[in-house]
Amino acid sequence: MSDAPPPAAVFGLLSDEIRVDILEAIAVAEAETETRSSGRTELAFSDIYERVDVDNTSKLSYHLGELVGPFLRKTDAGYSFTHAGEKFVRMILADNYEHLPAFDPVTIDGHCMYCDSTELEASLRFQFFIVTCRNCERALSGHPIAPTLVRAHDGDELVDRVASKMALDYRQIRNGLCVACTGDLSTTVIDTEGLPVEDIHSFLVRDECNHCLREYNGPMAYGVAYHPASIAFHWEHGIDLSTRGMWELHEFAAQWTAEQLSDDPAEYRVVLSHDSDELRFYLDADARVTRTERVRGRTVD
Repeated sequence: MSDAPPPAAVFGLLSDEIRVDILEAIAVAEAETETRSSGRTELAFSDIYERVDVDNTSKLSYHLGELVGPFLRKTDAGYSFTHAGEKFVRMILADNYEHLPAFDPVTIDGHCMYCDSTELEASLRFQFFIVTCRNCERALSGHPIAPTLVRAHDGDELVDRVASKMALDYRQIRNGLCVACTGDLSTTVIDTEGLPVEDIHSFLVRDECNHCLREYNGPMAYGVAYHPASIAFHWEHGIDLSTRGMWELHEFAAQWTAEQLSDDPAEYRVVLSHDSDELRFYLDADARVTRTERVRGRTVD
């Protein structure tokens, strides 16, 4: 069993304003350091004392002692962040613990997978960027979004940023890493027979983090769309998929197919077509790409 203190005790350490100030001071000092190695910058006790509004050295020593372990590590050279300390201070500095700012719904480019309408709308709901079809009123896509992104960008610029972030995130997911915590993912391939999308997509892929329990869902064909081979394939045809959100991919859905080739072991093939060219992906039971094939100038009936 782990000897680590329970989460409530760890998070309770940050209920004191001085301790939060210490973390922020170390982060600011680190950013101001002109020459930094690839490791963490260590800040001496005296430097922290100069930067934090605290009554005396004994009081600072006490609060540093409370932070060492969960949030800070201590060496002869000074204090630096642990993984948790790094994560928490970045969230604090970016104000990402706050609610999402207000965002007026905007019309965006894309195609509805259900009715093929191009009347799509982006809005914010809770911590998610939601894309909805105005015509059939179905939700097409949802992606977590940080408050700092909404504060920094608005309108079409925000939509473009979310699309690019979604493409990056999905590449990480298909590599088996959770976007939220980088933990390993367990993958389930779902046959869509009997589901509302059975006439559109043959298979869906569900990935669940074995650690933080975050879940990701998407059509199998859309998952490989962000694979480097697909990015290069479409780039050759004048299309930059690396900056497209998943709600924009239905434009190509009629040209993309997914099928199961075998059961034991499970193998799938996804074909992305453009004009007379094809890019074929072969996937294993975890929807990981095992190999690809390019077919140029195939005969089109």
